Amino acid sequence: MFAQLLAIARNAFVESLRQPVYLLLLLLAGILQLLNTAAAAFSMGYTDSSEISQGDDKLLLDIGLAGVFLFGMLLAALTATAVLSREIEDKTVLTVISKPVGRPVVVLGKYLGVAGAILIAVVIMLLYLLIALRHGVMWAAWIKPDQPAICFSLGAVALALGLGAWTNYFYGWSFSQSSSLLLALFLLIAYGALLFVGKEWQIQPLVEHEWLRGPNWLKTHAYVDRFGTNPAAEWNPNDLVGSVVQGHRLHWPTFKPQVTMACAALAMAVLMLTSVAVAVSTRLGQVMTIVVCAGVFVVGLMSNYFVGRLAYQNVPAARVLTATPDMASRASFDSAGDEYELVLERAPPEPLEAGSPVFYGSNPNGFRLATGGGLEHAPVSVLTQDTVDLRIERTAEGSISRPPRVGDFVFREPTKVNPGFAAVYAVIPNMQHFWLLDAVTQNNPIPLSHLARLAGYAASYTLAFLSLGVVLFQRRDVT
Repeated sequence: MFAQLLAIARNAFVESLRQPVYLLLLLLAGILQLLNTAAAAFSMGYTDSSEISQGDDKLLLDIGLAGVFLFGMLLAALTATAVLSREIEDKTVLTVISKPVGRPVVVLGKYLGVAGAILIAVVIMLLYLLIALRHGVMWAAWIKPDQPAICFSLGAVALALGLGAWTNYFYGWSFSQSSSLLLALFLLIAYGALLFVGKEWQIQPLVEHEWLRGPNWLKTHAYVDRFGTNPAAEWNPNDLVGSVVQGHRLHWPTFKPQVTMACAALAMAVLMLTSVAVAVSTRLGQVMTIVVCAGVFVVGLMSNYFVGRLAYQNVPAARVLTATPDMASRASFDSAGDEYELVLERAPPEPLEAGSPVFYGSNPNGFRLATGGGLEHAPVSVLTQDTVDLRIERTAEGSISRPPRVGDFVFREPTKVNPGFAAVYAVIPNMQHFWLLDAVTQNNPIPLSHLARLAGYAASYTLAFLSLGVVLFQRRDVT
């Protein structure tokens, strides 16, 4: 069975890469990403507390990720119909299922092959995006183009296409297949080289130590605090002004860890959409497969607004900027009398009265609060509140899953849950879970544990959609 699965997956993988539309969409995605470095110069705003500091680069990241999402969905639908739906219509699938090969093996093998091709395509498009972010948006006439980024990226594309044409002419290899694989390899090498080559062709370190200064730094910058790095109280020997160093952080001139993790999350979403395309293509043709995939894509993006806000209802009073236990030994916040000092991003519209219950969680609609219980058995209560300074205490009743942390939303009441809408909300695949752009631009660190949960979430829906595809294919008459 494993040998059969591997053979079907390999055949589907090769066939997907050989589709002319595959390479065409990859080149189109690269052209659009190149144009975005000029077309994205329409935003305003600047912050030096996140990996994407320039406002135009934030727009570039937004458009770039959206383009990868859209192109990935289209590629998944087109390649899935090419390797499965078309084989069913042309009766060529009979050569496989007429042998002792189960239909579930066919569906799973086709998915693995298509998913491998889609993963390569997503990696190529994300490398386009990362190189474009390295170049940055040309938002002013005096900004010089990043010549290393231009030379390495265009050189990688030209070399891949040139070698693809050469192997096609002399050896008869598929131009689309060879060029796509070479493009992934050469772009990866180009991006790796850009990690060590600066914009002026100078050799740069992979990681730099960045000093942060200024008397108001702790109030205006949260990067170091949110990453758990203690500010350094020492002088910077390279500081000509002589100001006291207020903090420091590790800085990657080209590599952006948080952006990379956001790209990994997006790749998971595209692979999940690939399972939808494979399942639907067992019954429908190319056009309807694209329509269904687009429908799942749009509904998944809008489910928070149309269903989620009705399933879980709550209104945040404030958001936590810093969270500090009164004693290091009580940081777990699991015993009665433990206290935490919170600094809020802004004062609540109405003061939180002493003794009143308080709840917190990571979602603005109150989904999965860290503090359970109701108003009668609230596990946390307010001690004092003075504008943005809030002191809370752990009570003896109720249970909590964790102490408060940076980025949490503070609520006055427990979340109201509508069971009907909550059930629908749980069934619909939520694409917003994979859209981590706001976390990057708002400087909310993406933990690896969140990526692990996203991988489990995507795997669960992938298994469900493939199971549906097996059921649909089992009842399909292919004779």
